[in-house]
Amino acid sequence: MTDLENQNTSQPNSKNAPLCASLSENIKTLKNTLGNSNDIILRELLIGKLRKQRIAIIHIDGLANETILNDSILESLTLHLTENPKIMSNEMNQYLKDYCLTVSDVKDIVDFTALYNALLNGDTIILFDGLTKGIAASTKSAKDRAISEPTTESVIRGPQEAFTETLRTNTALIRRKIKSPNLWIKSRVIGQETQTDIAIMYINGIANDKIVQEVLDRLDRIEIDGILESNYIEEMIRDSKFSIFPTVYNSERPDVIAGELLEGRIAILVDGTPFVLIVPALFISFLQTAEDYYHNAIISSFIRLIRFFGISLSLVAPSLYVAITTFHQEMLPTPLLISIYSQREGVPFPAFVEALIMEIAFEILREAGIRMPRMIGPAVSIVGTLIVGQAAVEAGIVSAVMVIIVALTAICSFLFPAYGLSNAVRVLRFPLMILSGMFGLVGLMVGIMLIILHLCSLRSFGVPYMSPFAPLIVKDQKDTLILLPRNLLLTRPRLISQKNNVRGKKHLGNTKRNVH
Repeated sequence: MTDLENQNTSQPNSKNAPLCASLSENIKTLKNTLGNSNDIILRELLIGKLRKQRIAIIHIDGLANETILNDSILESLTLHLTENPKIMSNEMNQYLKDYCLTVSDVKDIVDFTALYNALLNGDTIILFDGLTKGIAASTKSAKDRAISEPTTESVIRGPQEAFTETLRTNTALIRRKIKSPNLWIKSRVIGQETQTDIAIMYINGIANDKIVQEVLDRLDRIEIDGILESNYIEEMIRDSKFSIFPTVYNSERPDVIAGELLEGRIAILVDGTPFVLIVPALFISFLQTAEDYYHNAIISSFIRLIRFFGISLSLVAPSLYVAITTFHQEMLPTPLLISIYSQREGVPFPAFVEALIMEIAFEILREAGIRMPRMIGPAVSIVGTLIVGQAAVEAGIVSAVMVIIVALTAICSFLFPAYGLSNAVRVLRFPLMILSGMFGLVGLMVGIMLIILHLCSLRSFGVPYMSPFAPLIVKDQKDTLILLPRNLLLTRPRLISQKNNVRGKKHLGNTKRNVH
């Protein structure tokens, strides 16, 4: 067996081994496991007057707060142990926790697994010579991005704050919205190498206990080396893994997450990303915005209807143009038909190829605008839409009507409140154009029916994806295509929260539930 194989086989044992009584051996094991990394700060001290006790204080530069370390650990150790020189070595651990350390969270560590987890999370480790037990003192650094305005879900009226990449900052933002003792948090650590902290938040007594347990079970079954963004979790817990429609909702707005929690849903927060996941997710949730609830119900309902119409148009507009101009010219008024065909007189491509070229060109320009630096992105979009489009029309490659159709489709595609659903529609636009180019309106209707059937077959954590439309729940139609006034939104969605369905009704946790 080679030296490399010996190292690989012994490495896991060193990670799971208990601490030994020799401080030198513990330090040696720690350095070998962490590869003598230069950001590991280790200081050995002799403390006490009569009985000199050798200890080691270990932290990671950049993860631990130097101010807390110096004021609450180093200064306290030297001060208290100088004034109390008769402390026995075997009592040193407990004495430090009871009298010396002034940090908020102190816990014992007895093995290297706990030591590495605490050290890599920003805690300071204190090891003693002659003891098989150490101390992990909370000294996590508070450096994080300041709370700023949402970038993907901006509103005119409403809270102007968004989540950050720090887990505890995000949980605090939600607790500021929901000041209830029933807002519970369950913690998980996922990722063999990244050891990413995950928080599951729900309101006890409102959320369905079976769905909460299902979320925890799916998270516990995840086996992966690292979690870098919440989409890692989303891909592994979603129901239909091969569907292009998102079945897990995400948002960067604390008010949106708080509203979903009040309806009985479960939030999944991932350390390192500002996007919080919500389950179960319904199709209608991806078409609603936070601002719908901050305006008059009549105005919000009108805006919703306009949004739904525009979103539908973004899916079928190119296909409808291809089907009508290719197979169903009789549907158009004669003056309009003459105008369209006079513009297409010099175009060498059929309507389907023309639409396909323009849609692909638009998708390329859209991706280029997103990936380019912010100062250049808008310029790329303007150049692409104005100059390239106008030049294509003048060159006779595409017709002016086709440019109008693609421009209308592009504008309507920006009405999507959720980017995940927008991506699904972008993909489906091309199969619908193919069906329309081959079979006309019949192909278009077949394609739409297949999409609807697929949507009706989806579930999100056991809840039908298309509810309350399929199955039809009349009582839940108050917040779908239209929005009723606030005083009429008296009940929560029936299939989401199956207990304490009445808003404002006091609940007693698990001791009382509604039966349906």
